[in-house]
Amino acid sequence: MARQTREAGQAFPIYIVVVAGLLFLAFAYFAVGQASMKKNEAQTAADAAALAAAQDARDKLSWPSVFDLDQWDDLLSGRGVDASSCAAADWLASKNDARSISCDPDYWPEASYTIKVETKKPVGDSVIASTKTEKARATARAVIEPRCRIEEDTRPTPSPSEEDDGDTGDGEEQKSYKVVCDDDDDDFSIDPKNLKLLPDLADLFSVHLADK
Repeated sequence: MARQTREAGQAFPIYIVVVAGLLFLAFAYFAVGQASMKKNEAQTAADAAALAAAQDARDKLSWPSVFDLDQWDDLLSGRGVDASSCAAADWLASKNDARSISCDPDYWPEASYTIKVETKKPVGDSVIASTKTEKARATARAVIEPRCRIEEDTRPTPSPSEEDDGDTGDGEEQKSYKVVCDDDDDDFSIDPKNLKLLPDLADLFSVHLADK
């Protein structure tokens, strides 16, 4: 009987150590879950902020008042993004309980905004000491993708009629332009002398998340 009591007394500390170890692992897994959840929150905020900046930049695009082939080609290629749309990223990041750390607009090889955010709140208390003050960070990149491009055609103008000035001759070649889109229904011709009947420029671009 004394022997059994002694063995039980020796096993008890081992039992305590095992239970403590299991509890620590349980709390550690909980901490990892907290960190993962906070990371997902940060990624959601980054994605939303990047899309907000790209959409804001797209919506600000406007047709120039005069037709210039190089300028319009740059416009339809998505060049011209700037930091002014980063304010939209800051605002939406804040709405998702995060703050924008950096906003990098770029136009090469495609117009885009790369946004890095940090959650406002840390992961929280856990058995892992660093989670008490550690905040989650994430990065997202949104692209403004052109759906259309300018194509240049040449066509001969009709020869002057004899009724006009009595002269005949070869037709003079003049250039005409058209905008060709991914969706053929959106194609349209450009009349440099009448730029009032152009479609909404924002409709000629799509915005989506892309690899960083």
